Amino acid sequence: MTSIGRMLILFGIFFIVLGAAFTLGSKLSWFGHLPGDIYIQKKDVTFFFPFTTSILISLVLSIILMLLRRR
Repeated sequence: MTSIGRMLILFGIFFIVLGAAFTLGSKLSWFGHLPGDIYIQKKDVTFFFPFTTSILISLVLSIILMLLRRR
């Protein structure tokens, strides 16, 4: 039962962080527009892939999870 409780706490923290990101999204205007993010706009088609932003998020989450595992 303790593993389920820990998993629920982690999900709760994840949703709090996600909610804060959506709330503060307008203040972080640079986030999603970093150098290396791919943005192609043609006549009728727009393609956006936040490559650098994805790498940054992955790096931060990997560090956080690595620190949580050590305990």
